[in-house]
Amino acid sequence: MQQLCCCFGTRTDKVSPGESFDQSKSSTPTSDGTLNNIFRTERHCTDILFIAIKAAFILILLVLIIYCMAFGDIYRIVNGYDDCANVCGRDNLPDEKLACKGADRTEQKFLLVTGSGVTTSDLHRMCVASCNEVEGFKPWLNRCIRVSNPTEEVATRTGLRNFFQEVSEDLDACQREIVWLALTAFFCSLLTLVLLRVLPGLIVWLVLVAVLLACTTGTIWLWFKWRHEVEQTAPEAGESARMRINNWLYYAIGATVATVIVCLVILVMRRRIKLVVQLFREAGKAIASMPLLLAEPVLTFVTIGGAIALYVYFTVWIESAGMLVIEGNNSARYEKDPTMLLTRWYNLLAFLWFAQFVIGCQHMVIAGAVAGWFFTRNKSQLGSPIGRAYGNLLRYHLGTVAFGSFVIALVQFLRMLLKLLMHLVRNPQNRVTNCLFDCCQCCLRCFERFLQYLTRNAYILTAMHGDPFCRAGQHAFRLLTSNALRVAAINSVGDFVLVLAKVFVVVATALVGMELIQRKPGLHHPYVPLILVGIFAYLVAHCFMTVYEMTVDTIFLCFCEDCETNDGIGRPYYMSRGLMEFVQNSKRALAIDGSRAGTTTDHHDHHQQQALRDGKAWMAADSKPSLQQASPSLGNTTIKQQQQQLRTAAISETVD
Repeated sequence: MQQLCCCFGTRTDKVSPGESFDQSKSSTPTSDGTLNNIFRTERHCTDILFIAIKAAFILILLVLIIYCMAFGDIYRIVNGYDDCANVCGRDNLPDEKLACKGADRTEQKFLLVTGSGVTTSDLHRMCVASCNEVEGFKPWLNRCIRVSNPTEEVATRTGLRNFFQEVSEDLDACQREIVWLALTAFFCSLLTLVLLRVLPGLIVWLVLVAVLLACTTGTIWLWFKWRHEVEQTAPEAGESARMRINNWLYYAIGATVATVIVCLVILVMRRRIKLVVQLFREAGKAIASMPLLLAEPVLTFVTIGGAIALYVYFTVWIESAGMLVIEGNNSARYEKDPTMLLTRWYNLLAFLWFAQFVIGCQHMVIAGAVAGWFFTRNKSQLGSPIGRAYGNLLRYHLGTVAFGSFVIALVQFLRMLLKLLMHLVRNPQNRVTNCLFDCCQCCLRCFERFLQYLTRNAYILTAMHGDPFCRAGQHAFRLLTSNALRVAAINSVGDFVLVLAKVFVVVATALVGMELIQRKPGLHHPYVPLILVGIFAYLVAHCFMTVYEMTVDTIFLCFCEDCETNDGIGRPYYMSRGLMEFVQNSKRALAIDGSRAGTTTDHHDHHQQQALRDGKAWMAADSKPSLQQASPSLGNTTIKQQQQQLRTAAISETVD
């Protein structure tokens, strides 16, 4: 119990560098020759206050739900009730204020509503045993609805009733094919991850070339289209023809500007794109080392699905609650008091908070596992980074996730309230008010996206350093702003590559499905199973790519921290050789630019290259088996000499 509740006094050491907590297993040399772990800090509970706030919030929700249950009956929604507030299909309790209340409606399970419906008083509700008692009605969800209503007429004339029946038959006939296509979606997603790991450079540059070709081709076509319109339009043409020509001209100019901007952006970020390629390669290595990370989104979807079911259940109870209001001798209805109305919105906020909390837990676990992988020099001693990440989340950082998820949920809740207010007061004639509402909605949406991005990166820093939410957010914001061009490259190129990866999975699954399902005889609407399979394939691909995206973001921030904290000499880098070569090439490019400007940087460039070699040497030497474990009889002096020999050999093997 003490291990699960560190907030009551237990502490542990930070686990960012990897599996080992023993100081002797670290590989950072100090002046006295000993080894010291520069990432080693005490990890403690963060944002404890929000754990208490969330617990109190849930307790208040339960109290409000119990209050609604005390004055509600779920069968008022399921079956409906008549004019005397008697629930259909139930044996009702009497009420001394209303003589007709308390009738036994067990045999009368259907609600029949008659009247003009102009006002509430014009409607008359009664419970009937069968909808056939009244001509022109049929049963539907324990209600009697008119056979000749507009929905029924549309269903009859368009054949929708037969359509749904035929679709049901098609799905039943294609069960085996659907299972095979689901497996195909999983296989294509795994294949995509393998390609992103093995050929990240080829894939990224193919995407960029495709974007350039699309922009260039589209721009040329628009200019040809404008030229064609000019040549085909007579000089005496009317105003509409000239307006059409001008529109094509504006389109062509806009496309030209966009193409030039895209070319300039790719030109400016070409070096950063190399970092994107390397990050994709490192993300593939991380996921290959921890394949169970791919199960995280599945667990998240299941948990959120359970939360949705619970939210719907609570909502039904809330909507069924009400105080009995007598309108006449034989007429009564249920009205909600302010507490019940408050519970409706409170339940919505609770659902939004819990959904964001679950997503935040997923981000924290992935970030903790990937950070532990990154800061472990000897990957063979990785241990169980996912289990350690779960342990850190449950023991120390639930408050941080509760804090970050509450901020996002609150903004989402405000957006929903604003949207409701827009529907209540929107006036089609008042364009100024409508424009203000739209601007507010857009600003809130942008602010929400910004918060989601910053919060996700704050979770990464919390998983890495054990910082509370605000400090981690400030640190993340500083890292992101100081590496703005790199962030832009990752968010533009990287996200676009992942979107295309999802498209590839969906298209590949759909093509296989067309081959399988089209051969199936007797199908009425073969495209319906294909659409459903395509949706499922997208969800599967989204699960895989979400993990990949979070892994890339985590490795990027770990890379930034490694560059800021270590120098490659006395404090060797934790990053892989590929990332170190990227750093080396970047520093060499900066040195060349400085020399072109007349700055003497030969000595500095040599020093930086030597620092990088030393960093690789420390990293390579540390990956060797422990000399102390291999030969316990060796003295400290002999061990240090052999360690120095290993580092010297590693330096000589370093690729410049």
